[in-house]
Amino acid sequence: MIRSRYGTHTPAIEARLGARLATGLSMGADGTSHEVSERLRVAREQALARARLSRQPLASPGHVVLGTGRSAALAGFAPWRERLALALPLLLMVAGLVAIEQWTARERMLAAADIDAQLLTDSLPPTAYSDPGFAEYLRTAPSQ
Repeated sequence: MIRSRYGTHTPAIEARLGARLATGLSMGADGTSHEVSERLRVAREQALARARLSRQPLASPGHVVLGTGRSAALAGFAPWRERLALALPLLLMVAGLVAIEQWTARERMLAAADIDAQLLTDSLPPTAYSDPGFAEYLRTAPSQ
């Protein structure tokens, strides 16, 4: 049984579908030029060769093929360089996050210092902020 996104298929159903498709293609191939039919024949032979290769087992049943654990990109490196190459992106990401955090903290601190400087240089006395009539003072105070 073969499962696909369209449902479960048996080899017999697939064989019938393949036969119908081959018949339809063969009927349509009668009206093609010699050059097109030759190109189709070569493509068909190549497809069959690839299909044969994909069906062949990679190793005999008693043998297991094991990888070396190295990717092709890192195959020429020494073991310590390989580890460094694998850890470097993570280290760069952590360093970038730390730098972003420090920059945002500095920006927040500068913004707070700017607000404090504006409050201290304003003509409004600091005791006015705690006065219950402060809202009334803001309504009646002349704008600068």
